[in-house]
Amino acid sequence: MKKTFLATIIAAFSFLTACGQDSGKKWLDLNYANDDKEYHKLDIHLPDTEDSIHKAIIVIYGSAWFGNNLKHTAYEAMGKTLQESGFAVVTINHRASSDAPYPAQIHDVKAAIRFIRANATKYYIDPSFIGITGFSSGGHLASMAGATNDVKEFTVGKKTIDVEGTVGDHTSTSSSVDAVVDWFGPIDLALMDACEKPKKGNSPEAAIIKGEPLENLDMIALLSPNTFIDENDAPFMVIHGDADPVVPHCQSELFAEQLKEKGLLTEFITVAGGQHGPVTFNDDTFKKMSAFFLLESNKK
Repeated sequence: MKKTFLATIIAAFSFLTACGQDSGKKWLDLNYANDDKEYHKLDIHLPDTEDSIHKAIIVIYGSAWFGNNLKHTAYEAMGKTLQESGFAVVTINHRASSDAPYPAQIHDVKAAIRFIRANATKYYIDPSFIGITGFSSGGHLASMAGATNDVKEFTVGKKTIDVEGTVGDHTSTSSSVDAVVDWFGPIDLALMDACEKPKKGNSPEAAIIKGEPLENLDMIALLSPNTFIDENDAPFMVIHGDADPVVPHCQSELFAEQLKEKGLLTEFITVAGGQHGPVTFNDDTFKKMSAFFLLESNKK
């Protein structure tokens, strides 16, 4: 199941080719956790502009949380578009569900954010604005980061998790983000079966919590970004194709409604005929993502 699902996700993005020239200064394979693990590495790509510092966007790949070394996929998928829009693009690896159970994955994302903020001067980054985006499970992790600004730990029922984590050397630095674009991420993991109930069997969410979702609803709630949203969170844009065969479109419909209630939704874009990447990724949606981040970054 694991290899098949991961192969499907990767194949969905194999059509992606370069959207322009990788012409700015870059640093590859920086370790944000101060260890020797491949899954704790990130890349920084600066835009080819005359600006001395650049506001940053973190981009997270999709893999159903099965992949731990696909940051290059995130750059090819949408990083180049954001780089061409004038942003420093940070693509990150994170632990797969086979490396460690949740919340290890959000711990890694937050550690990468802290690393970028703590080392902003060294890498010509303006720390006044750090946005985040991702597709599929990367959209989930980006949404989780945006929904948990300043949240250290959280309890649902009888289950409490450490949301922030202690990965890396910059644990006193903020891991907050300033804007989020969620591309067809799973958001309410208790409703992944047609937005009615949890999936049964060998699902990616079962793999990441090491248990059957229906029997671990408190943990499934803690895996779901919509559990955490409040009025103080970052603004969101949500993009999803209505023909997505992997993550139900209704996941984003429900999320958009919840974000709107909290005053956090800037725009919800439904792509007619959009699949899990193909068709949903297009010039128009990329332009809208860039415009959203530019608008929010100009407020800082």
